[in-house]
Amino acid sequence: MSGLLKARWNRWLVRRIPPAARVELTQRRIFIIPSRVGGAFILALLLMLLAAINYQNSLAYGLTFLLASVYVVAILHTYRNLAGLVLKAGGGNAVFVGEQASFRLYLESAGRAHQAIAFGWPPAPLQAVDLDALQLKECELTLPAPRRGWLRPPRLRVESRFPLGLLVAWSWVDLDQAVLVYPRPRSGDLPMSHGGEEDADPGEQSRVRGVDDFQGLTAYQPGDSKRRLHWKAYSRGHGLLVKEFVALSGGDLYLDFDVLDGETESRLSLLCHWVLQLSARGQPFALRLPGVDPVVASGGDHRQACLRALALFGSQA
Repeated sequence: MSGLLKARWNRWLVRRIPPAARVELTQRRIFIIPSRVGGAFILALLLMLLAAINYQNSLAYGLTFLLASVYVVAILHTYRNLAGLVLKAGGGNAVFVGEQASFRLYLESAGRAHQAIAFGWPPAPLQAVDLDALQLKECELTLPAPRRGWLRPPRLRVESRFPLGLLVAWSWVDLDQAVLVYPRPRSGDLPMSHGGEEDADPGEQSRVRGVDDFQGLTAYQPGDSKRRLHWKAYSRGHGLLVKEFVALSGGDLYLDFDVLDGETESRLSLLCHWVLQLSARGQPFALRLPGVDPVVASGGDHRQACLRALALFGSQA
């Protein structure tokens, strides 16, 4: 029964507050109920009212109705403190399995100040911020990344108990954001196959970029590994130069999923490790996955493309 009610509640929320990269909290998107303190306050008012009726005491009547009016005014101010708040998705950077994924979001005040706005993903503690009028504030939330692929956070809870804490106004917001989670790198020996023509001479060797022999210095290009920067030349005023190494190879290097043993996740973790290692060395390579056309290349863009293919392997991108 609880699962059925939760499913119906989620469907109702999707209709009421659909996913969007920008959400403004309006009357349709804000819910308000008494807090625990507010419930105790109402109970105390009822007891005071009964005492006033029993003893026919005018001062008791006056105090009871005065406190009740304060409660009614608190309803309006609690709602107004949350109404008009704008939330925007800020995206996040890709992480590896087992790390904490960071999600950026922006809180914007459309016209008036907002005090003690709390937000987060329960049951984790909520963060609290204050916003001045017409202020834009960047915030960051984290979630663990237990598996590869797209990590989509649950609905974000945004609430306010300002000014007296007697009531809580809240909303459940889906900012429609996701972070890509790469496989966790696992070191190990990797059998690499060589591409090229089938009738090519196996003994013929060519010199390609690698880490074996120092070839010389070349001008720094965006995407080059900073580990290979020649700092001595830079200190002498020769500009940013990069050490270039070469290795003997009989053909292009292919990281082949099919030649590995073990479970799928274990193979992807090993491939991820070697993608990072070869990219750091500046070694051209190709990643061969079932259903993916291998491309021999190097550089930051190739590294990102390979990591993305590993993260989304076996899923619908």
